Amino acid sequence: MKRRLFIIVLDSVGVGGAPDAAYFGDVGAATLQNTAAAVGGLALPNLDRLGLRRVVDYTSPLAAPDGVLGSWGVMTEVSADKDSTTGHWELAGLVSSEPFPTFPEGFPPEIMEEFSRRTGYGWLWNRPASGTEIIERYGVEHLETGRLIVYTSADSVFQIAAHEELVPPEELLRVCRITRELLDPLRVSRVIARPFVGTPESGWTRTGNRRDFSLEPHGPTVLDALQAAGVRTVGVGKIGDLFAGRGLDEDHHTVSNAAGMERTAELAESVGGPALIFTNLVDFDTRFGHRRNPDGYAEALVEFDVWLGPFLDSLAENDLLILTADHGCDPTHKGTDHTRERVPLLVHRPGSTGVDLGERGCFCDVGASAAEWFGRSWPRGRSFITELP
Repeated sequence: MKRRLFIIVLDSVGVGGAPDAAYFGDVGAATLQNTAAAVGGLALPNLDRLGLRRVVDYTSPLAAPDGVLGSWGVMTEVSADKDSTTGHWELAGLVSSEPFPTFPEGFPPEIMEEFSRRTGYGWLWNRPASGTEIIERYGVEHLETGRLIVYTSADSVFQIAAHEELVPPEELLRVCRITRELLDPLRVSRVIARPFVGTPESGWTRTGNRRDFSLEPHGPTVLDALQAAGVRTVGVGKIGDLFAGRGLDEDHHTVSNAAGMERTAELAESVGGPALIFTNLVDFDTRFGHRRNPDGYAEALVEFDVWLGPFLDSLAENDLLILTADHGCDPTHKGTDHTRERVPLLVHRPGSTGVDLGERGCFCDVGASAAEWFGRSWPRGRSFITELP
């Protein structure tokens, strides 16, 4: 079966309304709607063509089209967290019933002592922090002492910031791999390399050499099953990082939305079926959501929408496109952390019209549908393939 499936995750583009938002302190968070309201309206005609305005009534200067090319719905996460790792694992059919541990007081002294022993580096801070603010605070001391800047957040992350001229990117990745092994018994979700450049006079700038080192999935995913069945599985963006490389034949790491979109379009031209191309576009989250920048978030949405038009036209008869998200990160919400939200589900098969896919009770519906698209089955989730016209 020479089918292809493109899954594109708009990282953090939630649409609010999660039934358990209060538990996470996220009542009122609605990334898409609040971003649109903050900038006075959004024009996203290609996403509207796929049914986005049928999913949620976000503010727009354009009327919703009468007919749409895609099928639409919303999905609610059941995993006990609101981070990229659990969101993507659930999209791939794996639910996480226990939240990853967080460290609001920093990592325990015995862990930090072992970190220094194994890596050969001292450390600064070891508390929750904004990444840009902590570099501003400790950048000079880091350069003077050679100690690495270690910080966490409301998520289960161990983040390591280092100046690229003092600690080259490959050396920082070595440190992160050692740290990943150290933290596996604690089930810390991600170790993240956060390289930066600059001077106190010119200012500090984080580079595109960020890498995430995720805990390996605690069970099988649809990626594992499809790979074993002979489907070519390709990750774009941070997909390889989030799945610890498991279940992927190829991993194309990219540093921006633009690079991720470009690589996805190139793969659409070069990869034959059967193949799954799984793309994460991270700028929405890291550059604009966490930085609480609705203007930048809106611009990124428009840039994606402009790219989406030609991409839709390039899809072949045996292709299927699924657009969704992994959580929210409302740039108008309090704090700087992810927000617990439902996510949009937009599905397009060339040559067909759209239908209402309704409320989906689990992100696993994407994984179940991916399996069915390639003639397989998956035990968790409810496939929507037979609902498509």
